[in-house]
Amino acid sequence: MMESQKNIESKWDAQLRKGTLELVILAVLKERRLYGLELLGQLQSLETTAITEGTLYPLLDRLKRDGLVDAHWQQEGETRPRKYYRLTMKGEEKLADLTVRWRKSIEDIETLLNNPGPGPIRPKGD
Repeated sequence: MMESQKNIESKWDAQLRKGTLELVILAVLKERRLYGLELLGQLQSLETTAITEGTLYPLLDRLKRDGLVDAHWQQEGETRPRKYYRLTMKGEEKLADLTVRWRKSIEDIETLLNNPGPGPIRPKGD
């Protein structure tokens, strides 16, 4: 039974990640610039946002092409140069828009969870 529950959680987390990954990456970059492996570490530190390098880097490339993030290489001491990512103004605006939609989605789901049964659904504020 325990393995079955783990499998359900894993599938749920994967589907949730697919729909929210852009929001999550923009949110991580909101107040800081990070190089790729730092960003990956931030995402992997949370149970439902953990992804692989193979998922992260193509998405970062798309976000860069879309003008939502900017990237630049920086040499640090004797180590290899690192590519740092940060939000652009367009990325900040997109994050704000996605955040509004995310919060509305949560509110709508809470409404459904709190109004089970055959009666009419009563949205918050009605």
